Amino acid sequence: MRTYFNDLPKTAFGASYWIFAVYLVLPLTLMTAMSFKDANFIAFPIGNWTLSWYAKVVQDKQFLEASLYSIGIALATTVSATIIGVWIALLVSAEKIWGKAVIFALACLPAVVPGLINAISMRIFIRTVDIPTGTFAIILAHAVHAVPFVIIMVLTRLRSMPANLVDAARDLGADPFIAFLRVTIPYLMPALFGGMIFCVLTSIDDFVRTFFLGGYQPTLPMLIFAKVQGGMSPEINAMATIVLVVTTAIGIYAEHFTRRSRS
Repeated sequence: MRTYFNDLPKTAFGASYWIFAVYLVLPLTLMTAMSFKDANFIAFPIGNWTLSWYAKVVQDKQFLEASLYSIGIALATTVSATIIGVWIALLVSAEKIWGKAVIFALACLPAVVPGLINAISMRIFIRTVDIPTGTFAIILAHAVHAVPFVIIMVLTRLRSMPANLVDAARDLGADPFIAFLRVTIPYLMPALFGGMIFCVLTSIDDFVRTFFLGGYQPTLPMLIFAKVQGGMSPEINAMATIVLVVTTAIGIYAEHFTRRSRS
């Protein structure tokens, strides 16, 4: 009897986990299943199955253009956020810097501010400094949102870095810049790679900031949103499924690469 009561919390925790996992996966499974429905509407039962919606999506010029545009924005965002995030992380980790807590708090503020509030404030900012809406404004907003995650990942890695690695490089004649390139950057690579993947995924998925700061050319979330306004259809499910599969594959590969680099 005592063993039964001792195992009860563990059993309840395991059951709660699987209930939560089903809650997360079930809507995605239904969405994916509906993308194979051989009809112009979404409803059960599915009846006949088809791949025609996927063939239509991959031949859709709007979808391809929006995907390439989103990828371009994501890459520019990733480069900008990584450079700024590494610089701030190194600044915060330095010993003789005053106000490190304030610097860290301000740099991470965009991660805790609601997306809608952040988007409105960025819209007011670009109008104040006379920056037109469009690609540059979107990259600016996405980078501001992504920087805190790069900082946190790089700082976590930096705190586990033995100080004698850089000292050994300096003793062997490397100047600070060479020591940074040949010692610090390789050691930070798992965190950098994980942060960069996170930047790419959050940028591609960002709808609110893009909605407030975008121009006439739609990103992928904006295109899907516009199509949803005309009513749900298996074509939209096919688009969402393609995005889901690609982003999941990228995330799994990033996790595998990070684990292998740390081992």
